[in-house]
Amino acid sequence: MSNPTRPRRASLLRRYDWDAYLYLLPALAFYAVFLLRPVFESGYISLYDWDGITASTFVGLGNYADVLTDPLIGEALLHSFVFIIFYALLPMVLALVFIGVIARVRVRGLAFYRAALFIPYILSTVVVAIAWRWIFAINGPLNAVLRAIGLGDLTRAWLGDFATALPSVGVIGTWIMFGLAFVLFLSGLQNVPSELFEAARLDGAGPVREFFAVTLPSLRGEIQVALVLMITAALRNFDIVWNTTSGGPGTSTTVPSYYIYREAFLTHHVGRASAIAIVLTVIIFAFVGLVMRLTRNPDTVSRKGVRA
Repeated sequence: MSNPTRPRRASLLRRYDWDAYLYLLPALAFYAVFLLRPVFESGYISLYDWDGITASTFVGLGNYADVLTDPLIGEALLHSFVFIIFYALLPMVLALVFIGVIARVRVRGLAFYRAALFIPYILSTVVVAIAWRWIFAINGPLNAVLRAIGLGDLTRAWLGDFATALPSVGVIGTWIMFGLAFVLFLSGLQNVPSELFEAARLDGAGPVREFFAVTLPSLRGEIQVALVLMITAALRNFDIVWNTTSGGPGTSTTVPSYYIYREAFLTHHVGRASAIAIVLTVIIFAFVGLVMRLTRNPDTVSRKGVRA
């Protein structure tokens, strides 16, 4: 018996504009050569004990066993999870507070503030790291302000203290990522119909209720994008750490990306470095998938359920 859906599928294939994919081929080729190919090569190298020069020795999953049982790498992963608080959660909360105020109060010169707050995100991270290293220095502006207001007992070498080095680097991440979250949320706010806010205020909604009933649900897509970008930045953080503390003092600010650099270029354990990179990639994909699942639109999910 013939399948009645087969002619319909064939007609759809004939009508589909496959020529449109020709415009995507250059970007797809670039993506495959410079991203997918290195990932697969790293996965292949991670199965070998190799110093990058001499002949390699197949060790199978031995590198992964070393990585997953190494307490130093576990500590580095914990530091990356702490950075998620500073790179993602704090900037997002601060940006949402600002957006909640802007939704109710007319702010003049908003374009200037938007550009000024976004500058840290587009600046070179090396420049940002050097500037903040000067701010946190023992004779830097931060300690000078503390002495001026009578809090000289709190002064210290912020990036050289075991207790404050990690949160100090995290503050730099908060400063960088706040502008990104603010610009994304502001663009989303400008797309929200003003009638929604007017209806909420007519119903007697106060600032808090209006924020949770109108502003926050309307920014679901922007929150999803911001979280993906900021969590990814927190987990693959290297340049800020390298240019401020170099993983120190001791191992108090080491992160997986730093270990990848050290294993590959300092101790010449390229196979082990590749294994760390693959593990870090899997963790990043897991976090991204979790964010996408938690922030997806419930209306979309319900429509899929109806179609099913």
